[in-house]
Amino acid sequence: MRLSAYFLPLLKENPSEAQIVSHRLMLRAGMIRQSSAGIYSWLPLGFRVLKKVEQIVREEQDRSGAQEVLMPTIQPADLWRESGRYDDYGKEMLRIRDRHERDMLYGPTNEEQITDIFRGALKSYRDLPKNLYHIQWKFRDEVRPRFGVMRGREFLMKDAYSFDLDAKGAKHSYNKMFVAYLRTFARMGLKAIPMRAETGPIGGDLSHEFIILAETGESAVYCDKAWLETDILKAADGLDFDSDLEPFFRQWTSLYAATDDMHDPAKCPLPAEQLVTARGIEVGHIFFFGTKYSKPMNAVVAGPKGESVPVEMGSYGIGVSRLVGAIIEASHDERGIIWPEAVAPFRVGLVNLRAGDAACVAAADALYTRLRSAGVETLYDDRDESPGGKFATMDLIGLPWQLVIGPRGLAAGTVELKSRRTGERQEVSSEAALAKLTGE
Repeated sequence: MRLSAYFLPLLKENPSEAQIVSHRLMLRAGMIRQSSAGIYSWLPLGFRVLKKVEQIVREEQDRSGAQEVLMPTIQPADLWRESGRYDDYGKEMLRIRDRHERDMLYGPTNEEQITDIFRGALKSYRDLPKNLYHIQWKFRDEVRPRFGVMRGREFLMKDAYSFDLDAKGAKHSYNKMFVAYLRTFARMGLKAIPMRAETGPIGGDLSHEFIILAETGESAVYCDKAWLETDILKAADGLDFDSDLEPFFRQWTSLYAATDDMHDPAKCPLPAEQLVTARGIEVGHIFFFGTKYSKPMNAVVAGPKGESVPVEMGSYGIGVSRLVGAIIEASHDERGIIWPEAVAPFRVGLVNLRAGDAACVAAADALYTRLRSAGVETLYDDRDESPGGKFATMDLIGLPWQLVIGPRGLAAGTVELKSRRTGERQEVSSEAALAKLTGE
């Protein structure tokens, strides 16, 4: 994509309404614009990142054996009355009435909706287990929406729901999601630490939050220093989701990790030198809640002896849109965003320093064509702007690589290849740069 034709409304100054780094940078980098309090439009650059994050989430859910569905944003209130949550949920639920005076709501979550789908379709223990997920917009009417996409009213969420015959099977489903979540966040360049959590309004008696460490995190967290040295993708490589995952679960929950409200200094098992105190951001939450919804909503199956058995359930959420902000909170510097390659909107920013120089234009155009032909996602800054302005733009939007073409380099037969993360610059031939960027 040529930057001269791209919709990228940058801001030079920090917006006064943005209180945290990710909100400031997402606005300045032209990723989002506010529609109303806590509700945002996603512009082309931000939307590309959002779709990259969503796809990684989807691939890891599919890998675990979960099956994708799509449920509506608007739900009938009667389902929530069945579960007993309609009146209990509070003012965060947006309650509405349709033209026939039927009570409806904009879904803040989907336990009731998915339970209704299950009970109408599956009747025998032979149909189990099942895990159904979707990636859909949610709405929770926060009283003070702030921090951009980190705590908005409308947000994109992946929520999965497991159905099992008994508690043993349900724990296996829980462990599958535990592994899938660790893999998901690791693929995005994040080290997400599972921490035992309260179940809150979802209910149940087993729950873990997945928290990434970031200096600008929203809450204090405590963990074993060994967490910082772990390689989740290596540890989970080749893991069979149909095998016994309990040893893996126990291994990764044996390392101490606790949120501020769960941490008791007097009972902490670690010596001071082994305990890391940091700030954290929640990016995922998993729950096992047994029959909390299946019993009141009569989601039952016929058991092996013909008996009626309420299914054991769990739910598993990832804030997909929230993750975009969380990644920025964990990966930025004073110049702007530093995207991990897996979620970057483009892999390469190609910069022509002299838009009026015919030789530079020809060389940059040729490289752009070759990069695109090789399948390398490239944002080509072909604008007639100052070199300083072009560098500032590339640093702000945080693409992993910058490929710079200028008259001096052309005369020497080289281009400059810069890593946004490390700042390392190399003067290399165009062929060497292409080989590096295409993995050849």
